[in-house]
Amino acid sequence: MPRMIYLDYQATTPLAPEARASMLRWLDGDGDTFANPSSTHKAGRAAAAAVEVARDQVAALLPKGGRVFFTSGATEALNWALLRGAELMRGGVAGLSIEHAASLQCLERLHATVLPVDGNGVALPPDAALIPENGIVATMLVNNEVGTVQPVADFAAAAHAKNSLLLCDAVQGYGRVAIPEGADLIAISAHKMHGPKGIGALWIRDGVDLPPLMFGGAQEQGMRSGTVSPALCAGFGAAAALAAERADADAAHVERLWSLAREMLPEWSVNGAVDARYHGNLNIRREGVNGLRLMSDARNVAFSLGSACGSGSGKVSHVLRAMGVSEADARASIRLGWGRYTSEQELRAGLTAIKDAARLQGVN
Repeated sequence: MPRMIYLDYQATTPLAPEARASMLRWLDGDGDTFANPSSTHKAGRAAAAAVEVARDQVAALLPKGGRVFFTSGATEALNWALLRGAELMRGGVAGLSIEHAASLQCLERLHATVLPVDGNGVALPPDAALIPENGIVATMLVNNEVGTVQPVADFAAAAHAKNSLLLCDAVQGYGRVAIPEGADLIAISAHKMHGPKGIGALWIRDGVDLPPLMFGGAQEQGMRSGTVSPALCAGFGAAAALAAERADADAAHVERLWSLAREMLPEWSVNGAVDARYHGNLNIRREGVNGLRLMSDARNVAFSLGSACGSGSGKVSHVLRAMGVSEADARASIRLGWGRYTSEQELRAGLTAIKDAARLQGVN
């Protein structure tokens, strides 16, 4: 069977070899490397030290003036920020219509005001009438479905003018797109930037007294309960350090792949802005194409119809709906994603397979 061509970097990214190597010491269980980092004996202190090294590595890619709290992933971080942020502030809540489901479902439970986007998938300029007083505003940095970069700094300023907090879902941008100053809460995930699955973090600005979400020990700096995994933390930290080291090379590689994809798919329309966008994401549509069938016919290429969290639901993307894309066009849309470990040869072969599959549907 031919090797799978992986073009689904928004769903998850390959684990960096450096991250894997950093994890192995804490997974092998040799000597004292299996200890609980909350234990006060020598082995426990060594594990705790590894966690703190990783915390510093992750924090290096975030604004100054805040603390990193490790979580089980970005979903927990976003739930913590929104549910407890709303409890802390006691004002209203608002969020973009194109937020990830982890935020969107919290926003729905909180009866939040929906902030609209334009046809390019970029948030409209902040409207003071929609920004809550003494509340919390959720604005993602990079959209996971169409890759558009949002004006986070503008919304932070608008939120602060109303004495509200700004939560930034930076999952798709962390380590690849600069995070603007001004956010009070930032959620990130390791597995979207070549780290391990099962770990994320919430950055909390100094002075924001966010209540805990989970109880039972407060092992994570007194703010989150549950045993911290030194292996996962080490992998996250190594991935963050590598992202900092390779920032320019990774960005240049992504741009080359973007240019190649646009060159090979001239007949396909791009969903979302082209310039205000992370170019490791290409969400495209073609009249006459059935996206679901395309995935079946190009089965050796891993790509998606939208968010991996919504795969198999049969529902049209809420992001494309919010942009005003018709249901027919949304069902003719696919999402392609690439990054550090995607070669030009792989991308060319993958796009050729997708074009061949489209021809099977009578689309030349």
